Formats: sequence, structure tokens, C-alpha cells
Amino acid sequence: MDGNELRPVANNKSEWARRVRELRDEQGYQILTHTDRDDLKPGQYVMISAERKEAAERAISKETRARVLETYGSVCYSCGAIAGEPHPSSGKQTVLHMGHIVAKSHGGDDNRSNLRPICMVCNTGASNISPELPTSKRLISELRKSPRDEQIKVLDWLKSKFESG
Repeated sequence: MDGNELRPVANNKSEWARRVRELRDEQGYQILTHTDRDDLKPGQYVMISAERKEAAERAISKETRARVLETYGSVCYSCGAIAGEPHPSSGKQTVLHMGHIVAKSHGGDDNRSNLRPICMVCNTGASNISPELPTSKRLISELRKSPRDEQIKVLDWLKSKFESG
């Protein structure tokens, strides 16, 4: 179903997209969008079941989210995709979500120290998996194996990251 089909159901109200989000996020309906499935385009929705699930708690504040993004430089901790830019593997605009280092189902919480940005592509397969963050020793080891021109690109990127902030 797309926005053109939803608009009449919502009495042609301009807020129909917000109503879909409310049904999904606050009422617990299982409605998927283009951020959930690669085969959907923006404005397309799939309701996978009429059964309502317990609505997700919105416990991560905007302030916490902003600080986590600032800490990680608005890039996916897993693949390095940059928020708002085309994703290296899908080509779609990179959308970052808040991922838990220790999954909530394993006792983790929504504190900033337990959060990291993860793109939609990486998040799709990350369900309750908590990979270790790379250490400086591992990163240096990987860089040493890379060709010189790649090492220079990394150096240039690091300079730009730390000289501007």
C-alpha cells in the first residue's frame, strides 16, 4: 500500500504519514516501511499482521541520540556508512538507528554508554548480536596490511575528523 491509497482512508488529511507511525510505534501494529525492507520505496507500507504487539517504548531521548551520534561521528559503528549519504552496499540514503552494545533482551539498557549508531543495512542482521568494537591494535594491524594509497586516505580522513573538532 502506498501514500496515495492511504490518503483517502485518512480523509485526505496531510498527517496520514504521522498516523501510520503512530499505529506502528505507539499502537504496536507491525507496519514496515522502506527503512525496514529494501524492496519498499519511500511512501510504501506493508502491514505484516493485524495482530498488535506490545508497543515499543521510546526510552532513548533526542539528547542521548544526539550525543551518541556526536561521539561516533554520525557513522555506522559496523560498516562506517555516513548518515545521509548513499550506503556503500545498497546505494540508498544511510539511516542510522541506535543499537545496543548489550541487547536489552540480555540485560542492556538505554544509557549512552550502551548505545552506538548502526545503519539500517547492518541493523537488519544484528538482532541481539553484540560484536566487539575494534581496538586500536586491531585497526593498526588492518591498516598495515592495506596498500599505501589506502593508508593515506585513512590518514587524511583522520586529520579532517580531528582538526575540525
